[in-house]
Amino acid sequence: MSRAKHLLLALTPHGFGHAAMTGPVVEALRAECPDLHLTIQTAIGRDWLLTRYAEPFDQITDCADFGMRMNSALSVDVERSYADYRALHHGIEAIIAAEARRLRVLQVDAVFSNISYISLLAAQRAGIPSLALCCLNWHDLFGHYCHEREGAAEILALMRQGYESAEEFLCPAPSMPMDFANVRAIGPLAKLARRRREELAALVQAKPGDKIGLIAFGGMAVPLDFSRWPRIPGWKWVITADPGGHPDLIPRDSLEMGFSDILWSCDLVVGKPGYGTFAEAGVAGTPMLYLPRPDWPESPHLVSWLETKGRALCVQPEDLFSGAALESQLQKLFSLPTKPLPAASGIAEAVLAVKACLRLQA
Repeated sequence: MSRAKHLLLALTPHGFGHAAMTGPVVEALRAECPDLHLTIQTAIGRDWLLTRYAEPFDQITDCADFGMRMNSALSVDVERSYADYRALHHGIEAIIAAEARRLRVLQVDAVFSNISYISLLAAQRAGIPSLALCCLNWHDLFGHYCHEREGAAEILALMRQGYESAEEFLCPAPSMPMDFANVRAIGPLAKLARRRREELAALVQAKPGDKIGLIAFGGMAVPLDFSRWPRIPGWKWVITADPGGHPDLIPRDSLEMGFSDILWSCDLVVGKPGYGTFAEAGVAGTPMLYLPRPDWPESPHLVSWLETKGRALCVQPEDLFSGAALESQLQKLFSLPTKPLPAASGIAEAVLAVKACLRLQA
């Protein structure tokens, strides 16, 4: 009897977005291949992973991949990112060799990366097929901020080699443009959750006619003092950050409901440009207020997609902390026309690609 196929899923621990966008693909893949052996390599905590990935799975918590270092969810720490990439690449050959040995010992059949180029280089070294999936890549991000610095050309060359070593680099809509030779565009990726409006209203003690907002900035801290959030009659707010003691802000962790179900059941999301929240808001048809993220190269492509496919409006931080300004922005947002909802068609496309990478019959 042949053993089950073993997939190593490499997830960059740069916030939660890379793990979140890949979750629906792995969920659909495992529904078709229930005996799949899954190992997840990421420094993201297992408790969070369990909100998106069903057991059983093994986890490898040590990974060299880190993405970009951040001052906050809205600001890149360019100096620390450059220094850490220089340090990483000083010993990169030993890291790749050790990762390749681990893949062989674990008898991994394929590597699925979002978006560690190191895991892809290790798969290439071990002679194991690999696949990349993401709306961005660290080659273009590092290049955007650091391309003129000493040693950047060598780092960029190895990053490109890693990404182009994959059989395909799947780019779900919306993605930033990429010039790798193996790029293939696919449809959006988003968790398909349940609309549980009545349950959510009961959990937040909303009255009939009240509206419910979700304040979500991803897995990184934001430089905002939510104790200053304005009190608007008829609104309840669920927040994934520290509510700062505000009486109207309800911590998401205190509710017995998953993040995606809340997003699909609320009236509004407040956040930043990031694939997971933008794609889920678009597919769910949930209107969104978002803060600008002007120094992040992916932002214009996310914004263009959501403003085309859904209802979205850019606001400044000061708009969120003035009751009159926030009410004005809400009125403007809700006056935008509704549009046909985009389908999360990228899930099925990505599943077929992973099965091909695993050498499973379609």
